[in-house]
Amino acid sequence: MFDQKRLAALREAQSRWEKSSPSGERPAKFITASSEEINRLYSPLDLPDFDYLDDLGLPGEYPYTRGIHATGYRGRLWTMRQFAGFGSAEESNARYKYLLGQGSGGLSIAFDLPTLMGYDTDAPEAIGEFGKCGVAISSLRDMEILLDGIPLGQISTSMTINSPAAILWAMVIAVAEKQGVSPDKLRGTLQNDILKEYIAQKEYIFPPEPSMRLVVDTMEYGAQHVPQWNTISISGYHIREAGSTAAQELAFTLADGMEYVRWGITRGMDVDEFAPRLSFFFNAHNDFFEEIAKYRAARRIWAKEMRDTFHAKNPRSWLMRFHTQTAGMTLTAQQPENNIVRVALQALAAILGGSQSLHTNSMDEALALPSEKAVTIALRTQQIIASESGAANTVDPLGGAFFVEAQTNRLEVQAREYFERIEDLGGVLPAIARGFFQTEISDAAYRYQREVDSHVRTIVGVNDYVDEKPLTIPILQMDPVGYARQIERLKNLRQERDNGRTGQALDRLRLACQGTENTMPHLLDCVRAYATLGEIVNVMKEVFGMYTEPVWI
Repeated sequence: MFDQKRLAALREAQSRWEKSSPSGERPAKFITASSEEINRLYSPLDLPDFDYLDDLGLPGEYPYTRGIHATGYRGRLWTMRQFAGFGSAEESNARYKYLLGQGSGGLSIAFDLPTLMGYDTDAPEAIGEFGKCGVAISSLRDMEILLDGIPLGQISTSMTINSPAAILWAMVIAVAEKQGVSPDKLRGTLQNDILKEYIAQKEYIFPPEPSMRLVVDTMEYGAQHVPQWNTISISGYHIREAGSTAAQELAFTLADGMEYVRWGITRGMDVDEFAPRLSFFFNAHNDFFEEIAKYRAARRIWAKEMRDTFHAKNPRSWLMRFHTQTAGMTLTAQQPENNIVRVALQALAAILGGSQSLHTNSMDEALALPSEKAVTIALRTQQIIASESGAANTVDPLGGAFFVEAQTNRLEVQAREYFERIEDLGGVLPAIARGFFQTEISDAAYRYQREVDSHVRTIVGVNDYVDEKPLTIPILQMDPVGYARQIERLKNLRQERDNGRTGQALDRLRLACQGTENTMPHLLDCVRAYATLGEIVNVMKEVFGMYTEPVWI
């Protein structure tokens, strides 16, 4: 806060500077990636009500604008993860071991589309999609192969899975049991963010209400039995990939997070029982300063909401812990080597914004799943930032910068305006049913593309600095017999397992779904009996039904 006399003097000096400054500027529209106009200069005049103690604070202290840890990266570097998975469990297991050997600090498992949608590899709906966007997991046997030789008691495991998240989590818990690792020793993160599926990614199976029940089942089970596991990673990443602005990503993600808190409380859980294990997942887009401000605003909003709205008593419930991934949608098939530079800048923004975990995309991901060489460069990008850039040497080095604080404030205001609009519609689920989130995102995506098409926005190598030379980078090739091996493994599994035990476990799951008890113990029984993913999901479909998105006019 600046006293009025000094503000008046600054206002006079800035007015004099603006009159004397050269008027000529490049013939460009100075906007953020979210189409927000940028001033030529930022000063305390842009922060008239900003309190440097209450709004900015200190690292590790409420409201955590400057970070959740007092020591920042001086105490511990962020976890370096590489989102990986393709083809068969054998191929992905080899990639995980390679990444861990290269210095990756944890696993981040990508699943193929049939797995994400709850289909076994040999289901008719899965034809042609085996292993293309991640690894195929149809049973506990696949998961045993995927995690073979991976010490689950030592390695943190993140899984990007949503509708069938509870089932895949049960598989990991069962593999850990076979390794002799008890559930209370497991560390990891389950994405399990079903709300953003209805909003943006569209990989849903069941209607919203039973889907939310499954999410709360994992929250409750995790709090009681797997206390070091983050049972939801509330994901703005996919909202941004669908075309949202930074403010929409921020607002919709936090609105989803608060909805999960409400459902947990309604279940009868104390907020401090589960809130410390909620985590977040954000995008690192191209606009360097806007992204940094977004992370800072997110921490501040979450802390205020958890303390003042939900009355959490434990300060750990106020902390926003988040993973970041560089923006896949910004990668270009044209001049793919340029993506190395984009990813480096996006990764640096995530680090300066205080991310606890980071995945850097590979240069070839606009063309195919990443090759070993490309993924190594992506990992080395993080290691260079950590070891050579100096970015990790002090906490929140951009904190207090007028431009950054003005952007942080602007994003918080815009997010809160969205909260009011969502509340006016009756909350998150009614807003989804009315197409509010979907329409807001599609409008933003359309505006962004129009700016690219009209050259208001430059994409190097796409609409400017174009080079028509043919591509020369190698593309990943999957094992040509991986699909046949997977189909044979499923066939053998169904013949070799105790089918009576499997059927009984599925019947008990059906009864649990029809009632109100927590489904996790029954999912674990099904998985241990080697019921397949598709068999388990089909039982749930019988009880819950399937979701079809309405058409909005």
